[in-house]
Order: sequence, then structure tokens, then C-alpha cells
Amino acid sequence: MKPIYLLRGLPGHPLHPPLTDATIGIYTLATIAAFVDVLGIADRNGAIAWWLALVAGLVTTVLTALTGLVDWLSLEWGSEIWKTATSHMIAMVSATVFFLLAALLGHKSYLHGDVDALPFVLTLVGFGLLTLGGWLGGAIVYVHGMRVLSLPEEPATRATAPVPHKEKEAAEGA
Repeated sequence: MKPIYLLRGLPGHPLHPPLTDATIGIYTLATIAAFVDVLGIADRNGAIAWWLALVAGLVTTVLTALTGLVDWLSLEWGSEIWKTATSHMIAMVSATVFFLLAALLGHKSYLHGDVDALPFVLTLVGFGLLTLGGWLGGAIVYVHGMRVLSLPEEPATRATAPVPHKEKEAAEGA
């Protein structure tokens, strides 16, 4: 097994997409928790859940971004997929900045159990950028086909963990 698989995942099973699922899910929870706090549905607990989810999202973002960067570095500079991936990266880094600002400026909200207006707006902007970034990430996979093996006849036992043939791996440079 190649050491790069630790950052990229196995062929047909990249690491970045499942990490994005976790990160997007955590930030979605943060946004919902802030929203229910602002509406007064879950006073105090909503603010606490919001801030803790922001912090957890920021932690998961580190590994998610690292694996995404490794994939991005493998793209041909200036290609169409590179342009889409670069837009995805800009949207996700921007979302992260807004979530980070919300967490930093919202720590007082966490302590007092009430999400203030500015951290709430920062969370909403972050979530909007996250949604845009997720849309662009989907285009990288489902339109450009990045890291998709497309082996419809692969036996189910091999599809769960495909091991590339030596010749195919050498040709793809994986």
C-alpha cells in the first residue's frame, strides 16, 4: 500500500468526501441550533449546542481541508476541473472563516446561553457559503468524475475495497 493512501484514501474510496459529510453535518447542526435559539424554541441549550457544534466543525475542518488540498494538488493547473475545485476550495475556506468568526465572537453567547445577532448572521453566511461549496464539490465528483472508478461490472466483493491492477495504477499515476 502506498503512503499517499493515508491522505487520499484507496482508489474508488477517497477520504475527502466522507469527511465533508461529517463536517457539513456538524455545521448544519450548529446552524439549526442557532436558529432554534434565536426563535426561542430551545433557550440556552440551543446556544450551547450551536457553539459546541461550531467548535467541533472547526476541528473536523482541519482533516477535511487537508485531504481536499491533497486532491486539489493532483489536478492539472488551469483545467476545467481545477477551476471548479478552486471555486469549491474558496467557498469552503470562506465558510470556515465565517464559522470561526461566529465561534470567536459568539463565545459570550455560549456562556450566557443566548445567540447574539452578529454571531447568528455570521453562522448563516457561513452556512450559505458551505452550501455553495458543497454544490461545487458535488460537481467535481458527479460532473467531472474525479476519483470515480466507474466499474459497473466489478464484483460486489471487490467493489467495497477495489485494489487497482498494477498496470492500471501505473497508467493512472495513483
